[in-house]
Amino acid sequence: MNYQTFQPHSDLESLVSCYWTLEIPAEYSSERQRIIPDGCIEMAFILGDDIKRYTSDDEFILQPRAMVLGQTIEPFFIEPTGYVNTFAIRFYPYGFANFVTTPIKDLANKETPIEFLFEKNSAKELEQKIIDAKDSKQRIEIIENFLLEKMNDKATIDTIVKQTLDALLLSKGTESITTILKDDLSKRRQLERNFKKQIGVSPKQLGKVIRLQTALKLLLNKKSDNLTKVAYESEYFDQAHFTKDFKEFTGINPKEFLGNENMALSTLFYK
Repeated sequence: MNYQTFQPHSDLESLVSCYWTLEIPAEYSSERQRIIPDGCIEMAFILGDDIKRYTSDDEFILQPRAMVLGQTIEPFFIEPTGYVNTFAIRFYPYGFANFVTTPIKDLANKETPIEFLFEKNSAKELEQKIIDAKDSKQRIEIIENFLLEKMNDKATIDTIVKQTLDALLLSKGTESITTILKDDLSKRRQLERNFKKQIGVSPKQLGKVIRLQTALKLLLNKKSDNLTKVAYESEYFDQAHFTKDFKEFTGINPKEFLGNENMALSTLFYK
């Protein structure tokens, strides 16, 4: 597997986390892979062979070749049909809302073709330019020009939503909404409504995903294989709480996670 990340232009770095590319030769890519929530929204271009996304144990769809994957709150399986070559943009949770008028909550837990989110001819032209580009550097230049042109200056993130998101990221998902809104709990309903509209999931759901990321990084970077210690360092109430959340978002328990061949792609993204 060849996975690389690239940093965005300074004008986009507050909205775009990174650009990434993934190449896997056909002979190594046929394994079904479990993809777990990471709290971000991604725009991806499939430049290699088709990729299946399973909707049940034995039914699947082919992912759109130019798509946006919204916030996910449950794991899903994909399976390459051959050579993997993907170019993608990873947006911060609040970032993608600046480029579209579609409510972000409508993108959750599914792939949406980019032609449904942008003007159809513009989307088709972008896709073709990405396909024709000679390398990642050129693709990044193309997508950055597109994003800078599409940026919706009016679509600013509500201050209360941004403050909540910052608190969740800073506390690695452990800060409660009650604590964040300690000065005015009357804003809770307004926050939850606007947060889901602009981020795609509720503050509680995103907080759980962010906290799980902390635990996954501890496990994947071999900083600890003691589950009680991982639960403690990730600020879970106890190991049982940790195991419950872990299974909710990955579909397996922590002991099954390490060394699981179906987690190879997710492992790359979390290291």
